[in-house]
Amino acid sequence: MATKVGILPKTMPSPETGETLTLGVRPFKVTYKGRSITVDLPGYYPRGRGDGVHVGNDMNVVDRALRMLKEKVDGIPAPETIRKVRTKLRLSQRRAGAVFRVGPSAFDKYERGLIEPSGPTVQLITILDRHPELVKELEEA
Repeated sequence: MATKVGILPKTMPSPETGETLTLGVRPFKVTYKGRSITVDLPGYYPRGRGDGVHVGNDMNVVDRALRMLKEKVDGIPAPETIRKVRTKLRLSQRRAGAVFRVGPSAFDKYERGLIEPSGPTVQLITILDRHPELVKELEEA
């Protein structure tokens, strides 16, 4: 029986043991520099305890939690924060790259979580979030 594209089956055999795993969520603790957050991690899990199998975008919830912790602990803005500030400044991704002098596709990569901005870029994002009127000076520079 074929499944529809984008719809996951409710069960799958474990690649290691052959045991039937069921689609669901389990709590997962994400820790960064002593700070923790628990998220609901989707995946295929055995009955009772045991490791699950994660497919597709299952691990995105862990990535988002880690980025939130990095933002709280180290001040490195999460992709959503970067997008929010760029939008507040009324800059396209390409224009933001030019204003921040980081390249035309840098903000696309920051906002998709592919790379993190450098220290000076983080500081500038923070300053412009607090003082958006300063973006005009940077655009003229």
